[in-house]
Amino acid sequence: MSALRGYTVPRTPTGLASLVPPPPWHYVGDFLVVDFHADPEDAVSLLPEGLDPHPDAGRCAAVFADWQSCSEDGDELLDPARSHYKECYLVVNALLDGQEVTTCTFIWVDQDFAMARGWIQGFPKKLGEVWMTRTFNLPTRAAPALAPGSRFGATCSARGRQIATARVTLREPSASGSVHTDPPIVNVRHFPRLAAGRHDDPQVHELVRSRSRDRSVSEIWEGDAELELFDAPGEEHTLLRPVSVGRGYRFTFGYTVDDLETVKELGR
Repeated sequence: MSALRGYTVPRTPTGLASLVPPPPWHYVGDFLVVDFHADPEDAVSLLPEGLDPHPDAGRCAAVFADWQSCSEDGDELLDPARSHYKECYLVVNALLDGQEVTTCTFIWVDQDFAMARGWIQGFPKKLGEVWMTRTFNLPTRAAPALAPGSRFGATCSARGRQIATARVTLREPSASGSVHTDPPIVNVRHFPRLAAGRHDDPQVHELVRSRSRDRSVSEIWEGDAELELFDAPGEEHTLLRPVSVGRGYRFTFGYTVDDLETVKELGR
C-alpha cells in the first residue's frame, strides 16, 4: 500500500490534490494601504496574549492587496485560477518584548488556497470579495497612472455585506512608505480541539513571527486617503473604525516565504 502524500489535505498517492503545495511560496502583489488611528482602548482589546500596547496605542492600517503567487515549480502561473487572489486586512501596532510589531486582527480573502495558507501562517482569514483599481503600462483614461492626481479605490465585502472601502489620491513619491505597516507581523496560530471536555484546550495556540526573504518593492507613491469600515452581522472589525485617517500608499511588493518563527507557546 502506497503512503498518502500532500502538504495539506486532501492527501493522495501523488499529493497533487493538496489544497496548499509545500513551500517555498513566491508572492507579488499591488497594494493600496491606508494608515489610520482607531480608538486606543478598542485597538488594545484586540491584542493577543504576549503583545503589549504600542505607545501610540490606536495606530492601525488597512491593507488591500491584489496578489499573484506560486510554489517552486511555478505551475500555478499557467493556471491563473490557482495563482490569483485578492485580500483586505487590518493591522494593529503593538510591542513584543519592547520592539515594535504589527498584528493582523481581521482579514478577508477570495480564494480557498490563500485562506488555508494564511491559517498555516497565523492569519485569521475569512472568505470575502475584494476589488481594487488596477493600473496598466499604457496612457489611457481607463488606467490611472502612478502620477500626481491619480485616484485608486478598493472595496471589501463578505456574505453579501459591505466591510470596507478605501480611496487614495496620489500626490507624490513617498520618502518613508506606510509607517503603520512597517514593523514585522506577529500573529497567533490557533487550532482548536473537538474532543469532548477539551474545547477550551486548543491543539495549537502559539505566537508566531512572519519570516520572508528575497523581498523587493517598487517605488511607493502616497497621497490623501479615505477609509470607511461598515457594520456587518458576524463581524467585529468596526472595533477599529477610524477616528482619524492618515496618508494612503500605492506600490507593488514581492517576497518568498518558507519559514515561520514560533515566538512563544500561549496559555501554557
